[in-house]
Amino acid sequence: MPDRSKLTTEKRNARSRNIDRLSTRGVVEIINAEDARVARAVGREGRRIAALVDAVVDSFQRGGRLIYVGAGTSGRLGVLDAAECPPTFGVPRTMVQGIIAGGRRALVRSVEGAEDRPADGAAAVEKRRVGPKDVVVGIAACGITPFVHGALRRARELGARTALVTCAPEARGKIKADFIINPVVGPEVVTGSTRMKAGTATKLVLNTVTTAAMIRLGKVHGNLMVDLRATNAKLRDRAERIVMELTRLDRPAAKKLLAAADGAVKPAVVMHFRKANLAQARGILRRCGQSLRKAMQE
Repeated sequence: MPDRSKLTTEKRNARSRNIDRLSTRGVVEIINAEDARVARAVGREGRRIAALVDAVVDSFQRGGRLIYVGAGTSGRLGVLDAAECPPTFGVPRTMVQGIIAGGRRALVRSVEGAEDRPADGAAAVEKRRVGPKDVVVGIAACGITPFVHGALRRARELGARTALVTCAPEARGKIKADFIINPVVGPEVVTGSTRMKAGTATKLVLNTVTTAAMIRLGKVHGNLMVDLRATNAKLRDRAERIVMELTRLDRPAAKKLLAAADGAVKPAVVMHFRKANLAQARGILRRCGQSLRKAMQE
């Protein structure tokens, strides 16, 4: 078993050493002060995150997928980010996927020992039929999770591009990956509790990767999610407001236009500006690589 005591994520935080003796307000202030360090740590990884985003965009354009692999909190964060992409950006649910050690039940309860078997990580990657078009991102706060190492090793053998997101600088030289994203947030407020700062840093990184990739793919116009799937009242309202914003129509007219576009924002906007029907609007978007800006100006 590796000596985890040397890992940054397992060290004691001198600033919270006596946190149990503080008032409730004092506890909250220390946690908040430590959380403030997270965004800066992620910011320092900006160049490497951008390089990973470009690789993910290239993968998507070639029909590949982004697949997250993790255990515990790291695995849950990967599954969460994957689950939020279809309604936000209107992409197929297979385009971004999450694998968690222990399977579906590990999402809601701890599955002890599931992260300790590298062969299980390799098998999970094989089950998804990973190949050269895909990008596989391992997530391991401590950097040494065997399940993640096994998955990344097998993904590389299958020709996929790989990345590791970890908060432990000690892990950088211990795993082969095309991209290493390493926001160093320091020891946790509660020693070893990587669901805290490390988890927050991980969520920031994953959100940035998928959001930036979708922006590069034309899923966002300005800062509006023009490919959203209006599957509930909140999203239907948002779709109507986006159409109103872009076309300057009132709500009844925007609602009518969306109905004619089968509820899809981008075709609706193109139909308005190009005086086109739905089939024509979809054709224009295809010719413009799904860029609404190009379709409006073509």
